[in-house]
Amino acid sequence: MKLQYIAAALMTMLFNSVVRAQVVRGVVEEAGTHIKLRDVFVRDANNRQLTLTDSKGRFGVRTETGHVLIFASPGYVSDTLYVTDYKEKRIQLETQSIALREVTVSASSAFNPRVEYPEVYERSKFYALSPTSWFGKEARDARRLKRYFAVEEEQRKVDSAFSRVYVSSIVPLRGEQLEDFMTLYRPSYEFLRSNNGPSLAAYINDCYKKYMALPADKRRVARLPGQSPTSQQR
Repeated sequence: MKLQYIAAALMTMLFNSVVRAQVVRGVVEEAGTHIKLRDVFVRDANNRQLTLTDSKGRFGVRTETGHVLIFASPGYVSDTLYVTDYKEKRIQLETQSIALREVTVSASSAFNPRVEYPEVYERSKFYALSPTSWFGKEARDARRLKRYFAVEEEQRKVDSAFSRVYVSSIVPLRGEQLEDFMTLYRPSYEFLRSNNGPSLAAYINDCYKKYMALPADKRRVARLPGQSPTSQQR
């Protein structure tokens, strides 16, 4: 009899958990342009559920009312959503400047996805006798997240090497001009991986000569109407 009570209690707890946790769906866009954003990192801060938006900016994440969803993507200001209902959501992310990007990276420099989300790396593995590990949605989503983490790690390394402090120590640019220069000539991760410090300094000097040779109107990065330098995308 006791076993029956225990089983019934466990079933009730499981049912209540399933009822509470539902999938919130929506779309993520770039503010001002309504461009659908792919590969935006969506994370529930309370239950560690996470996903990425698809090619149409759409997402679906299992959450509960009272939870907080975090939306993050390189080049955009992160946004949060306090879940009050399960209606479809429309999230708009503001573009951010290089300066804001550096603040974000510095604040989260200790983030190690392999430690924070070991389940993602486990689910991304292929197992010969497990078809779901090859074709299942959960496994495919995990592999997308793994790629996302890898790209973000590379971009953090670029941000660290190609910082405002370092670049401004080599070229006599400041403020908006420095922002535009760094946006126009941001090096790739592949370049940094195969070049040392002196090579990077030479690259920056060479780019500065090219920058100064441009007509004045070509030195400026296009911005949205009413957009300040501190809100532009890197």
